[in-house]
Amino acid sequence: MSSVNDTTMVIGRKVIVAGNWKMNKTRSEARQLMEAIKKGITQSPDLPEVVIVPPFTDLTEVESLIKGSKIKLGAQNMDYRDSGAFTGEISPLMLKDVGVEYVLIGHSERRQFFGETNATTNLRLKAAFAHGLLPILCVGESLDEREAELTDAVVARQVGAALSEIDKDHLPKLVVAYEPVWAIGTGKHCEAAEANRVCKNIRSTLQSLFATAGAKSTDADSVPILYGGSVNAGNVDKQLDGQNDQVDGVLVGGASLKADEFLTLIAAAEKRVKHLKSAAVQ
Repeated sequence: MSSVNDTTMVIGRKVIVAGNWKMNKTRSEARQLMEAIKKGITQSPDLPEVVIVPPFTDLTEVESLIKGSKIKLGAQNMDYRDSGAFTGEISPLMLKDVGVEYVLIGHSERRQFFGETNATTNLRLKAAFAHGLLPILCVGESLDEREAELTDAVVARQVGAALSEIDKDHLPKLVVAYEPVWAIGTGKHCEAAEANRVCKNIRSTLQSLFATAGAKSTDADSVPILYGGSVNAGNVDKQLDGQNDQVDGVLVGGASLKADEFLTLIAAAEKRVKHLKSAAVQ
């Protein structure tokens, strides 16, 4: 029998629903949305880890509204330096100061539109760990790479480069999100079985990367791996089905901007937690 140490963890792995608002919501809109989400969230012991990732201008507003709740605050990006003459950037110290716990690292839109690379992703990961932030490392292939059957190679390369020179002791603080670029904001989504297969390969990559550093194979088993890419109320149940044992939650964009739809995703994740708890005691 496996022990359950937390309402969101079974066998050491969290079930997470993270909502990335991207460049949406003014402060008043953020307040309205958060009040609706808070009102709709149940007090179930099976509640997953819920992370709200608003734009920087909404961080303090959201932080004030979730104070005292189980909802966690995330940021969409950060610089890897603590301070300096870097106009327009936000440091890890600034995020910590406003109550941020999670931070997205290496999102495809940052790579595509703002020139971020595997190397800068690595620097940001190191900074996040150094400052006690929980990074959500985003990886995923483009449509051309998928059609060329390069998905596994591309994702493994991104994971390996991002985690270069990072100590195995940081594994328990890592979250990975598999977000195929071709499925982000396009209305297309990766079939559940395929998403599960890629997530399994990500976990195998983590095991291989840290095995030489003395990590146990079970250390990679503790890393939550999320799926993201046009997740919505109509397909979330398939992604979080009990048979998809490598997908530990979802990172969503558009579906997090409407309270009713986001609450549906949370409810689907609650069912996943219940399934895992049931399996753990059998």
